[in-house]
Order: sequence, then structure tokens, then C-alpha cells
Amino acid sequence: MFRQTALRRIAGAPTTTAPFRAQVPRRTLFSRGNQRRSGRAVENLNIQRLSQQSEDWHRNRRTFLWCGTIAGVISFIYTAYKLKVELSKPNKLDTGLPSSDPLASPSAADRKVVVHDEDGREIVATGNSTVPTFPRTLDLPAYTAPITTPSPTTTDPLTTQTITTPSGTTEYTLVGLGLRTVTFINLQVYVVGYYVATSDIAALQSALTKKINPIATTLVPGEREQLRAALLDPAEGERTWDELLASGVPARSAFRVVPVRDTDFHHLRDGFVRAVQARAGGETMADDAFGEAMRQFRAVFNRGSVPKRKELLLVRDETGRLSIAYDGGANKKEGRPPGRQLIGVVEDERVSRALWLNYLAGKKVASEPARKDIVEGIMEFVERPVGTVASQVVPVVNAKV
Repeated sequence: MFRQTALRRIAGAPTTTAPFRAQVPRRTLFSRGNQRRSGRAVENLNIQRLSQQSEDWHRNRRTFLWCGTIAGVISFIYTAYKLKVELSKPNKLDTGLPSSDPLASPSAADRKVVVHDEDGREIVATGNSTVPTFPRTLDLPAYTAPITTPSPTTTDPLTTQTITTPSGTTEYTLVGLGLRTVTFINLQVYVVGYYVATSDIAALQSALTKKINPIATTLVPGEREQLRAALLDPAEGERTWDELLASGVPARSAFRVVPVRDTDFHHLRDGFVRAVQARAGGETMADDAFGEAMRQFRAVFNRGSVPKRKELLLVRDETGRLSIAYDGGANKKEGRPPGRQLIGVVEDERVSRALWLNYLAGKKVASEPARKDIVEGIMEFVERPVGTVASQVVPVVNAKV
């Protein structure tokens, strides 16, 4: 039996005495495992990993879209700004030459250009389309008449104001001008120009010249740059103008305000009052006389609308008294006479000085273009010998507009 079984194993024949068992190869240390693979594709899904990938994709998509939106807004703002800058440039082949175009921007040349209108009057371009020009000189009377109180039954308070016009008038020369803007979108409000009595320019020349060089009658280029830096410096400029105005230099000056859009006296009053309060010190604000002067100042502006292109004058005399005149044009229906009409006077010198400083110097001024243009006008003065009637707006071009 055992012999037959052994012979069958040798011959390869199956044995019948023992039950059939599957032959399972044994795995040893050096043998490879049985890598039997199925013919079907098997995909192992990780739900958590797929969810994380989807979340990352949507987050990146949102970030990309926000970046594109922000870049688009910035590009739009930058393009609009560059377009505005290009449109504001003068349409000249050679902008280095003085321009005779009264509508050209004042920065088109190193010096302003005086042109003549059809009536032969000298005018200066403002760079604004609504108020394109300002007169180079003003002939103003001495506003010395007392101001009468408007009657409650009067429909137009301008008809009750009085004005004294002496036999002669005083000529005022334009020093500088600029545009007043408000809010971050630079909403244009009015064009303002600073005028100094022509006969008082010599005193202003002398005071500013001696501030830099006490023995000089005119300033050389290096000294002019030193004076320009001092006037443009917020602290030094305010200190300089405060000292000059307190000492009565210049003795007579005026600000001419012309709105470029329809406004009203209350709106102008609020801006002026905030400017005066910001410039006046704490002790000054607590003074009863100053408080009464501010009440008088507010009362002057207690009236109606101010259409665009109408003129408002703020005039400071040798005593520092502030006179306010308004030219609303003739109105036969309301009985309003033509020309400038005196509408109010404020006696306290501190009110006019604070209002003047709001345009001339400080960290924040009403119109930065006007302040810079006034400083450039001052530079035209001090480069000439003291006593010479200097004008900022040169050379004169005999042109008709």
C-alpha cells in the first residue's frame, strides 16, 4: 500500500488513499508574495479629501474674483485721473511759452499772462470754464459808511444797506488766485483771488525782503527760494502772515470770491465761520468782544442765494476792519441797484486776520492752489527793488477775447 502510493507520487499520478487538498505555496523570507490582481479597476474614494479639495477650489475662485474686481476699480479710477490730468493740460504745441489763451490753465506757463477783453480791460485766466477770467485790477471805494439794520418788512436786505463812495477809488492788484474745492471728489465751489492795494505793495515788498535779508532791497534767487519755503511751510508761513497782518502789512487787501455753481450765503457763512474758529485761539474765542464780532459776521450772511458768477468781496482796510460787499446784479423788480453793494462791516480786526490766514498760510488752507499762486505772486514782488510797483501777471499781451 505504501509502496504503491510512493510509486504513484513518483509517477505523478494522484493518490486515492488520502483526501484531495489544494496546494498552497508556502511563503518564505526570500519568496515574493502572490500578487494576484483582479482585472477590474478598483477606486478607493476618500470623501474627506474630496471635500477639502472642493472647498479649496471655491476659496481660490472667490479670491481670484475679488482680486479682479479690486484691480478693475483701481484701473478705472487711475484711468479717470490720468484722463482728467491730460484734459486739464493746455492744448499747445509748446507749453513752455507764455500762453495768450485766457481759458488756459494758469500753470501753462511760468508767469501769468494778461490779456485784454473786448472792452480793453486787463484780465487773467483762472483755468475754470464757468469763471474763466479774473480782472487784473480792481477799483474799490473806501467802505466807511455805517451799516443800517435791515427792516423786518423789507423783502431784500440789500436795499437798506448804505455805501460811501469817496471822490476817488483805490486800485488793487491781483497777487494770486485759485479754485476752492471740497470733499474727496474735489467738488468745485468758487474761484478766489487775493488783491493788494497797489500803493501798499512796496510795504509788503520791504517787509518780506527784510525778513530774509535785513539790508537788501531785493532778493537774489537763493534768497527767494528761502522765502518761498518759509511761506509754504505751515508753521512758519502762518507765523509770518500773522505778524504782517497784525502790524498792518499790507494795509489794504481784499479777497474776491466768485462761485462756480449756485450756492447761498448760509453755505458760504458756515465755511467762513469754521475757518475763523479754527484760526482763532482759545483765549480769543472766549473774549466777549470777539464773540460779538462773530455774531455780527454771521448776521451779514443772513440772506438768500448766491448764483454762480456773482461777486462777493471781503475787504480789509488799514485798521483791520472787514467790509463785505456783494454784486448781485441789477434787479428792477426787487429795487436792487446795480454794482457792488456794501452788506456788512465787522470792526474787530481779529476776525479779518483769521479769515485772511485761512487762505494765506497754515497746515490746511481753503484753497491750496490759491495759496501756492499767491506765494508765486509774492516771488514776483520781491525780485524787484523795493518801491517798484510790481505785478505778478506779466508780460502783457495785447489780445482780444
